Amino acid sequence: MSEKIWKVAVLGAAGRMGSEAVKAVNTAADMDLVAALGRGDDLQQLVDAGAEVVIDLTVPSSSEENVRFAVEHGMHAVVGTTGWDEQKQARLRDLLAEHPGVGVLIAPNFAIGSILATEFAAKAAQYFDSVEIIEIHHPNKVDAPSGTAVHTARKVAAARAAAGVGESPDATEVDTDHSRGAKVDGISVHAVRLRGMVAHQEILLGDPGQLLTIRHDSFDRASFMPGVLLGVREVAAHPGLSVGLDAFMEL
Repeated sequence: MSEKIWKVAVLGAAGRMGSEAVKAVNTAADMDLVAALGRGDDLQQLVDAGAEVVIDLTVPSSSEENVRFAVEHGMHAVVGTTGWDEQKQARLRDLLAEHPGVGVLIAPNFAIGSILATEFAAKAAQYFDSVEIIEIHHPNKVDAPSGTAVHTARKVAAARAAAGVGESPDATEVDTDHSRGAKVDGISVHAVRLRGMVAHQEILLGDPGQLLTIRHDSFDRASFMPGVLLGVREVAAHPGLSVGLDAFMEL
């Protein structure tokens, strides 16, 4: 039996991530790039091209509309765009309930190493008094903290709660201009924006007399492409909404 050839469309094809996705799909033996759309292009082109899976790497202001269009037309979606808060996810779940055969993956990060770092941190955080997260990105990133850091903080917090571990000790009484970082489910997350960086995350875990640091660095957007292609190959087998590429990995 011949291997399945996925008909794939990329939205945001002119952007940094989108252009990498176009190259990755074009070099994948089991994929056929049928459309590459930029800002302002008519989404009807996805239907005309017969796309089966849409990769959305656009901007928060248009991502929800793009994914809604894909789902309503029976296309699966792999989403790397940030800004998918709980309200947007709830609306998407309602829509997917009307299209039970369609799958959507929203991935805060597609780098396999980053996903593993988050999993390792969630395991380790059960055994340490303190945990904080530092995320570092390029200065053109529009949101802070990053979706990856938020996802990591939530997984770490859930693991600590399940293990009966309390919040990190912190005697701070005065926090001028939120210098202690954002609080995500009780976890402090510090966002840094530096020229020359791409995507980096460091989870610091402290206990009396010891420090465990779990760090992942993406130096090039090519690091995200194996995860993007994994999402394309697996999303149809997971109807409904999946959040995090770890849902498609045997972790």
